[in-house]
Amino acid sequence: MGTSIAQRRERLYVAGEWIDTDGTIAVTDLAAGGTFAEIAAAGPAEARRALAAAHELKPVLRRTTVVERAGWCEAIAEGLDAREEELAEVIVREAGKPISSARGEVTAAAERFRRAAEEARNIVSKGEYREGSTEGHEGWRAIVKHEPIGTVLCITPYNYPLATTALQVAPALAAGNAVVLKPATKTPISAAILADVIAGVEAIPDDAFHFVPGEASRIGDVLSGDERVNAIAMTGSSGAGKHVARESGMVNLHMELGGNAPAIVFEDADLADVAGSCAKGSFKYAGQRCSAVSRVLVHEEVHDDLVDLIDGQMDAWRAGNLFDEDTALGPLISVDQAEWVQELVDEAVEKGATLVRGGERRAPEGVPDELADQFFEPTLLANVPRDARIVDEEQFGPVAAVTTFSDREEAVEIANASDLALDAAVFTSDYDRALEVAERVDAGGVRINGPPSHGLGDVPFGGNKDSGIGREGLDASIHELMRTKSIVL
Repeated sequence: MGTSIAQRRERLYVAGEWIDTDGTIAVTDLAAGGTFAEIAAAGPAEARRALAAAHELKPVLRRTTVVERAGWCEAIAEGLDAREEELAEVIVREAGKPISSARGEVTAAAERFRRAAEEARNIVSKGEYREGSTEGHEGWRAIVKHEPIGTVLCITPYNYPLATTALQVAPALAAGNAVVLKPATKTPISAAILADVIAGVEAIPDDAFHFVPGEASRIGDVLSGDERVNAIAMTGSSGAGKHVARESGMVNLHMELGGNAPAIVFEDADLADVAGSCAKGSFKYAGQRCSAVSRVLVHEEVHDDLVDLIDGQMDAWRAGNLFDEDTALGPLISVDQAEWVQELVDEAVEKGATLVRGGERRAPEGVPDELADQFFEPTLLANVPRDARIVDEEQFGPVAAVTTFSDREEAVEIANASDLALDAAVFTSDYDRALEVAERVDAGGVRINGPPSHGLGDVPFGGNKDSGIGREGLDASIHELMRTKSIVL
């Protein structure tokens, strides 16, 4: 499963200084076992120091130009490109992601910084000029301009430790904000490399970026509850997001949280294409994606045919050496996560679902014993009862759970029953039906005839209900991390 490497040690980056601390976080090597890195753990003192420095710099950052900030982002992108192989290896080891996916993540992160530079130029250049249009205000003239919101706290997840971090940090910097980055404790090393790249860009003021890895129990509330924070950009679970929202007070919340995406399949869909889309949507990165296809809702007339076709796709989704270009699956992020997936699968089977394939924790040959319990087989469940928890709860595992509906109304009802409303997909050859169902499904984004996909952030995405607040994306995030000021002449 890969060769272990010399253990690396990373530090905090606060107020332009690299800082070590007595406390550390050990990062598990999900490719070879053991610990492949340690990182200094920020405590309340370091968190507050970062916030203070960021707060003091706000007037300076407001005077920077979009040309300067775009240059920062372009330089960061070049720095990520130069360290592509190092970053890809780190992502494989800390996140358990196959090497081909890890390389793609590095490329996406660099491209997000480049595009953030372009979007910032575009947004800032489009200030508004308005004239009074109501009685008594005929002579008014006003300029409506964009300005930085202030200090942005970025809280990032483990599943895309570099690409999602870029999607928060790049818009925040491009908009002229100071950034305090708190990465996921399971995957902080790729973010540490990003911090090193940013620190190496001489044009960026020292206090514009701070890197404070640490346990949420020690610094989470210190950061999110501080009045010097003006906006919080967060990707994570719904439970964690609700907690941050309760602590944060009067700040702009920019949150992309849990998902339970339904794929709604009508009887006139191209089932062979649907099977490939559902397999990819359910099994990519072992299902540890907020936009994963968590449940397949299929018309009862074609249930059996679709199950057979998905089953035929599953041989391609095999676990193996994470540094093998052909490996499709790796371990789940932790034993706890594997146990959670097992619990949902077992409960569905107990309630009457048919276990077509998989359903157990099973590791491929060569996996160290300490990682064996983190592997979960690609799993296909058929005829899943509607009251099974896997239909409504986020699983974050490699499971395609197939249930049936009898008509359009029931399909929409099942899709909208979950408290999670991030993504969805609709498969049909009927254009009018596709649009009608897409409009009725309660989700932040719906893809027609394909699995949910956010791409680089070209279109806004985010969730309704417990799946988030606001919309991410490069231009969408820049807008949310800026504020408008009206200057009346």
